[in-house]
Amino acid sequence: MARLNLVIVSGLSGSGKTYALKAFEDAGYFCIDNLPPALLPTFVDLCNQQQSEISNVALGIDIRERAFFSDFVGILERVKALGHAVQVLFLEAREEVLIRRFSESRRPHPLLPHLPVLDGIRFEKERIAELRRRADRIIDTSDLTVHELGELLANQFQQESSDKRLTISLMTFGYKFGVPYDIDLLFDVRFLKNPFFVPELKSLSGDDPLVRTFVLTDPEAVALMAHLENLLKFLLPLFQRERRSYLTIGIGCTGGRHRSVAVAGRLRESLVALGHKVGLKHRDIDKI
Repeated sequence: MARLNLVIVSGLSGSGKTYALKAFEDAGYFCIDNLPPALLPTFVDLCNQQQSEISNVALGIDIRERAFFSDFVGILERVKALGHAVQVLFLEAREEVLIRRFSESRRPHPLLPHLPVLDGIRFEKERIAELRRRADRIIDTSDLTVHELGELLANQFQQESSDKRLTISLMTFGYKFGVPYDIDLLFDVRFLKNPFFVPELKSLSGDDPLVRTFVLTDPEAVALMAHLENLLKFLLPLFQRERRSYLTIGIGCTGGRHRSVAVAGRLRESLVALGHKVGLKHRDIDKI
């Protein structure tokens, strides 16, 4: 029996599920959108009976009716019991972002088309809250372009069945713009000297050599980097032992422009030197 690597793509309407499936298709997955959950075992059986060459599959499935959820969970457990790898990927976004996306597309919310979009969003959140709690991976697409979402999914899922190396994503942010909640580890570097208060450095970012030198040569920053590197040397093999395929590390300072960017850049260099695949995104670097 062929072993399938199956990813269930679900989440809130407007959060990017259609684009996610396109990204999976580009990564070599066989994709089906809006598959009724009851047909999932039949689909798996067909793949086995036909001795199909299909091994990586991404299915877009929406579970909005509470009555169907228990059946869906049972179906997934039966598929897992057959030896197939199953992951549930849940996409979401902040309410104001979803409202803007619906406004730009001029589409009503599919659950409550005759009421304000916000009512539909909150109603849907309630309906699929249990699915979110059971998800293996939650991605907030609020601050991602469709291209960034595609790149993120490609990095995390491409050839996942054969390559189990941990993919690490570093995200810098500013606390004054809110803490991202789709992260696994969080480090606050606001205790470091702030280039914002140095007139010749204020307008520069943490990518600039002058800012990097200012931040990273401070004794406290030197000690911080040593501790971070040692901590991650200890933690990463443990995450890999648990068969984690991705790890998102958030690094925050006040505005997300100077200290967090400099620290993340140095940390990325250290992790790459250790042989890890590391992505880096600066969420707030251009915000004021």
